[in-house]
Amino acid sequence: MSPDRSQLLRRLKKSLPGEILLDPRRLADYAGDKWFAARQPDAVALPRTTRAVSAILRFANRHKIPVTPRGAGHGYVGGCVPMRGGIVLSTERMNRILEIQPADFVAVVQPAVNTAAFQAAVEKLGRFYPPDPASRANNSLGGNIATNAGGPRCLKYGVTRDYVLGLEVVLANGDIVRLGGRTHKNKTGFDLHRLFVGSEGLLGIVTEATLKLLPLPPFRATLAVGFPSMSAAVRALHSLFAGGHLPSAAELADAFTLAAAARRTGSRRLLGCRAHLIVELDGQEDSVRREVAAVEKRLRKHKPLFVDRGFGAKQCEAVWQIRREFSYALRDTGLTKLNEDIVVPRGKLEALFGYAASLQKKHGLQIACFGHAGDGNIHTNVMVDLTLPGARQRSGKCLDDLFRWVIASGGAITGEHGIGLAKKRWWPLAVSREARALHRTVKAALDPNGILNPGKFV
Repeated sequence: MSPDRSQLLRRLKKSLPGEILLDPRRLADYAGDKWFAARQPDAVALPRTTRAVSAILRFANRHKIPVTPRGAGHGYVGGCVPMRGGIVLSTERMNRILEIQPADFVAVVQPAVNTAAFQAAVEKLGRFYPPDPASRANNSLGGNIATNAGGPRCLKYGVTRDYVLGLEVVLANGDIVRLGGRTHKNKTGFDLHRLFVGSEGLLGIVTEATLKLLPLPPFRATLAVGFPSMSAAVRALHSLFAGGHLPSAAELADAFTLAAAARRTGSRRLLGCRAHLIVELDGQEDSVRREVAAVEKRLRKHKPLFVDRGFGAKQCEAVWQIRREFSYALRDTGLTKLNEDIVVPRGKLEALFGYAASLQKKHGLQIACFGHAGDGNIHTNVMVDLTLPGARQRSGKCLDDLFRWVIASGGAITGEHGIGLAKKRWWPLAVSREARALHRTVKAALDPNGILNPGKFV
């Protein structure tokens, strides 16, 4: 850190007592997320109010000090790594649910509200907030908005973007803007609040969000189904859509993932599977029970190894606990998991699993695939022993092949985690030259000094 910047940050600390950290022992906690890169910032800001966020950004913009926004720090792409040093602005103290209004089907929250805690609070009032990223027990709603997070239920209900009615955002120059509103329909001007959903902290800092709620479905049921092959599982899933069924979630896992999960859980059933499908349905109890019977009938035509049913919240959660063990089970292998949240068109699912198998042979690396089969968002995990000579280079070439194939297949290189640092290398392949220029134009308009989350993909 230059002497000039150090002096400036001490001035900022004096103007906001208790909200600016300069102690190196504390700064290290804000150097990265769940990805592999880290850099210690020069300062950490812990504002409690929107006005404090505004004051910090106004100061940083005036003196051209980089500011890296940070939520709960549970991202998987290095999105909150302060690549140019400067200030990490953490919203962790802005963690209040400001309002839940059941009659309006609306909630107003600060960005650091925990996703799972918010869902529990809403459901006590008979309302429902569907977006359910797998790490919802650890992540925050502000981070969900920054990455446009999804989860298993986005098959039926959509992603975070579909539930953001309005935002309060602090721009790079410190201006506070309120965008959107609290009505479920609003066509007053441009849809500007959605511009900030998925913007990865590059355009502004969200300090308040107005979220849409739904009626809470009174009943849930799940089917956990084992198959002798991935092709049988994919055909079974497609048959559900062909029959007019729209599950709230449909999750698929491959043989390597299942073998690791079997070792972790002791489940002999998983050990015998080459593919595993979880289907969840929700709604009124009578209709859900009838639909479960119809779905099971269709699934059995594809000769599954077994079908386990779960009725009601408790039994459904027991089924989902299997799914939640997958990431931990892969870590238990001792290999480094490069988690790529690619998306392919639904019709390319079987081709994706086949291509992943070919990559294993070509590069000599294990690849574990599981995730949101209903919308084509399959987490494709390249499993690497980084202690072996050349392993890092082989994994890089494997990812090059994977992303080129995904793009050529009409897919996307990220469905949930964002670009951050991890996918910056493939950003020029994924987005056209003209679209990249448009991104730069928007960035320059809202952050002309380039202080917000510098060093990332724009």
